[in-house]
Amino acid sequence: MKSWAITTTNIKRLMRDPSTIFFVFVFPMLLILVLGASFGGGFTPKVGLLLEGQGEFARAFSDELTSDDDFTTVDYDDRDLLLEDVERGVVQMAVVIPADYDTKIMSGQVAEIEFVGRADQSVVQYRSTIEAVVAGESAIVRAARLLETEGLNSFEEGTTLARAMATGSTGPEVEVQTMGESLFGEDLGQFDLGAPQQLILFVFLTSLAGSAALIQTRRLGVSRRMVSTPTSIGEILVGETGGRFAVAMIQGLFIMIGAAVAFEVRWGNLGGASALLILVALVGAGGGMLMGSLFDNDEQAGSMGVFMGLGLAALGGCMVPLEIFPDTMQTIAHITPHAWALDGFAELIRRGGTIADIALELAVLAGFAAVLLALGTWRLRAKLTH
Repeated sequence: MKSWAITTTNIKRLMRDPSTIFFVFVFPMLLILVLGASFGGGFTPKVGLLLEGQGEFARAFSDELTSDDDFTTVDYDDRDLLLEDVERGVVQMAVVIPADYDTKIMSGQVAEIEFVGRADQSVVQYRSTIEAVVAGESAIVRAARLLETEGLNSFEEGTTLARAMATGSTGPEVEVQTMGESLFGEDLGQFDLGAPQQLILFVFLTSLAGSAALIQTRRLGVSRRMVSTPTSIGEILVGETGGRFAVAMIQGLFIMIGAAVAFEVRWGNLGGASALLILVALVGAGGGMLMGSLFDNDEQAGSMGVFMGLGLAALGGCMVPLEIFPDTMQTIAHITPHAWALDGFAELIRRGGTIADIALELAVLAGFAAVLLALGTWRLRAKLTH
């Protein structure tokens, strides 16, 4: 099992480098969080609700907010946790109903509702909806106060009457019609668009930049010593290829599982997502093998790997969604494996496709993998036997 020993050695070299650990595991998850919190759309926003007061008016405001279909409310009982979740993007905004809310309303004072949100356009949009709820509750209080002032009812009776009238009243009917199809789908989660992009970007980036390790193996004489032992060239090639593939798979699985657990990313059909990940890792391994056999300087290979990894990712739709590209650029983007992988994930995540629905994408990625692995092993064999 000499090939397996070479593969495990490559994995151990990855795990021993703290900077590599950060860029392979931590940085992709941070980018998914930042991009999803900043630009994620097509999802139902979450409003954190902290009900410090338990009076009639506080509960009525809470019920009115909860019944709104524009967002989902999440109940909190800890203020610090609520503010922390707003900062992290777990909830997009927060509403705090203070403990003295009912007391101030009953005594005719100004009762304040605290609103907390991130400084982006989506929060401004949904803040107007919350303000509409506030305006509705204020109208009920003003009507009840007027009835009390005129001596027609007590404030409590007036509140009940005004709320009943507000509930039973009907306003103008507005019919909303969507023309055409939504670009990314109606039920796309906040992080569902960015997670596949970062998965593909970083698997290829790590594989190409990791070609430097293959060159270091030759420069330090490790490859020469392996060749001098009773180890065949084929075993060495299989071990080095397995090392590149294993590193790509470990990173890909971490991003996929981490995004599902931490950000509730839905990867769709398990078989299809697994097949895509395996082929993306094979293409990345093939690219890393080819670059590692073309260059003799590890620093040059590492720099070129980063440059090519970022350039191909940008062209392939990992930084800007392919759907936004002009038609010509979409066609050009498909000279990269990134675009085909993104098409496959889009079919699984947005349209509920199965492995059969992404057969073309899988076939193209298998072709990329076969060509790159063949070229990479051929060139590396030549280097080792030279």
